[in-house]
Amino acid sequence: MKEYYVYILECSDNSFYTGVTNNYELRLSQHAEGKDTSAYTYSRRPVKLVYKAEFRDIDQAIAWEKRVKRWSRKKKEALIRGDFEELPELAKRQTPFRKVSS
Repeated sequence: MKEYYVYILECSDNSFYTGVTNNYELRLSQHAEGKDTSAYTYSRRPVKLVYKAEFRDIDQAIAWEKRVKRWSRKKKEALIRGDFEELPELAKRQTPFRKVSS
């Protein structure tokens, strides 16, 4: 049975890169070596693996990757730390909409 991974890399500029792969060790080395000069991580090396989740279904892995990519930095940091209880609170809108009168 094939395995798929969603991973988060911390880049040298302190940003995060989220990706999906079926071989995280190979993919990490590709990021670290700068195989693709147009890749987000190319100019942000070195990179460090800070999170990895395993899936048996590629569709679930892709769905998780897309979901995590939309998260705020604080929410990603909680995921990386394993603070799962904090995730629902961080999902709440931080800046409420204001009604604009005409």
